[in-house]
Amino acid sequence: MNFEKYDLIKFKAGLGELGLELGDLELNRLIQYYELLIEWNSFMNLTAITEFDEVCTKHFLDSLSLCKAIDCTKPLTLIDVGTGAGFPGIPLKLAFPNLHVVLLDSLGKRVRFLNEVIDALGLEDIEAVHGRAEDFAKPGSYREKFDLCVSRAVADLSVLSEYCIPFVKPGGLFVSYKSDKILNELSGAERSINILGGSLLKCETFILPNSDINRTLLIIKKLKTTPKKYPRKAGIPAKEPL
Repeated sequence: MNFEKYDLIKFKAGLGELGLELGDLELNRLIQYYELLIEWNSFMNLTAITEFDEVCTKHFLDSLSLCKAIDCTKPLTLIDVGTGAGFPGIPLKLAFPNLHVVLLDSLGKRVRFLNEVIDALGLEDIEAVHGRAEDFAKPGSYREKFDLCVSRAVADLSVLSEYCIPFVKPGGLFVSYKSDKILNELSGAERSINILGGSLLKCETFILPNSDINRTLLIIKKLKTTPKKYPRKAGIPAKEPL
């Protein structure tokens, strides 16, 4: 592959704003990931963002911005719920190979794409799983197995919390990637977060590098075990938020 055709100056500057520096191997893998994303996007809907610099900013840098709130250099177990085309899980794995990552998505075609990326990039300690959060977070399976759950999924925070907090060990964290317009959503979700065993730890708000996009990372700490009846059956959390 001809990686020299890509201008990485802006991307490297954006990484620097996040306090990150990636080596040639990681940069080449990100470019390979980008090319697979565009190839597969030609016959299935993975992303509306396809221009290289935009993908670097709105997908790669956005995914990696987790490091502003979390020490990702530790050997954490991480699950990415509703990962879609692999964001934020794959960029995080590429930048922080010490992470043990599970990518969870409800669409089988997307999981096939994720497995293609994992194989093509030669990644280890990462797996893509086809299924719904409501099912995999039931007792047994992946329930309360992870130090960290992340999600860029577009859903109300109260709904997303019911999907995600059950995956987190007591003492672990759930991080939701949101826009800056989060205050109303947050106030409406506090009750559900508490019911699920969590508590808001902090909000990290910043401008995404190489952009004028306001971003907020909501960091929720798991204080106690989630009651066994949560998450409820598929479809109920969205229809009847806690």
